[in-house]
Amino acid sequence: MSTVAANAPGAAGGGLSDVAASEASLRRFLHGLPGVDAVGLEARAATLGTRSIKTSAKAYAIDLAISMIDLTTLEGADTVGKVRALCAKGRHPDPGDPGTPQVAAICVYPDMVATAKAALAGTPIQVASVATAFPAGRAALPVKLADTADAVAAGADEIDMVIDRGAFLSGRYMDVFAEIVAVKQACLRADGTSAHLKVIFETGELQTYDNVRRASWLAMLAGADFIKTSTGKVAVNATPPVTLLMLEAVRDFRAQTGVQIGVKPAGGIKTTKDAMKYLVMVNETLGDDWLSGHWFRFGASSLLNDLLMQRQKLTTGRYSGPDYVTVD
Repeated sequence: MSTVAANAPGAAGGGLSDVAASEASLRRFLHGLPGVDAVGLEARAATLGTRSIKTSAKAYAIDLAISMIDLTTLEGADTVGKVRALCAKGRHPDPGDPGTPQVAAICVYPDMVATAKAALAGTPIQVASVATAFPAGRAALPVKLADTADAVAAGADEIDMVIDRGAFLSGRYMDVFAEIVAVKQACLRADGTSAHLKVIFETGELQTYDNVRRASWLAMLAGADFIKTSTGKVAVNATPPVTLLMLEAVRDFRAQTGVQIGVKPAGGIKTTKDAMKYLVMVNETLGDDWLSGHWFRFGASSLLNDLLMQRQKLTTGRYSGPDYVTVD
């Protein structure tokens, strides 16, 4: 396992090459991270949430938020037609205004990747696919790896995997680390390139802020390209304090290793006002380096409709209402 750890992003030159040499060393590192000041974290998130964005800055922020959306359908009733319609919306969010930015990605189940890939041909929009027995992650590793490999073979540009929360909460950190490494390997394509790997923590199930910080570092050490809050399938999904904590983790990780990791809050972000709060948080915590769809994403679908309505209001001076945007 020490060889795997040495190949993890940030291992070289960052003083982290031996972190995952054993279960004991990984545990020692994760439990040696500074404890989270919950009161301070929540107060900081609340303060950033009071910042306002006005006029031209708001117009820019709305377009930026649209360009960061992973437009998603992850339902048992998904059909080819529904996925194609979602891709059409991602390509032309507001058919009446060709200046509206395209979304960052369309996120679907593995069996819909080929459909989405064909519908998005010729665009820069990425095709993301959930994998590893999403959303619960309750499957054997060979099943998770096959799930990932199938999605990549079908053309997925990005893989959203879920960690084994049972293993993590039981303190079996090396099991979680090794699984992320294995899924990262399954993201490799025949031509030597790799689909980007987003690692989902399901922060609503991790119980403590300290666990969120530990999960963030564990995933980054194992090779995650993005760390993601939630599946959107549980009661508690993305929250400002949890997202702020993850933003601080990627900031500190880059300071130690030189490696930049993306962040994706998902679930429960529904309004333009919500999105603005998160963009302020990114700007204040990480700066311009992360203010693009390459490094920050919103895992949200209903959010797009509200952004479009607010955009139309800024453009026309009138509030169009939900009947004037397409329904997902």
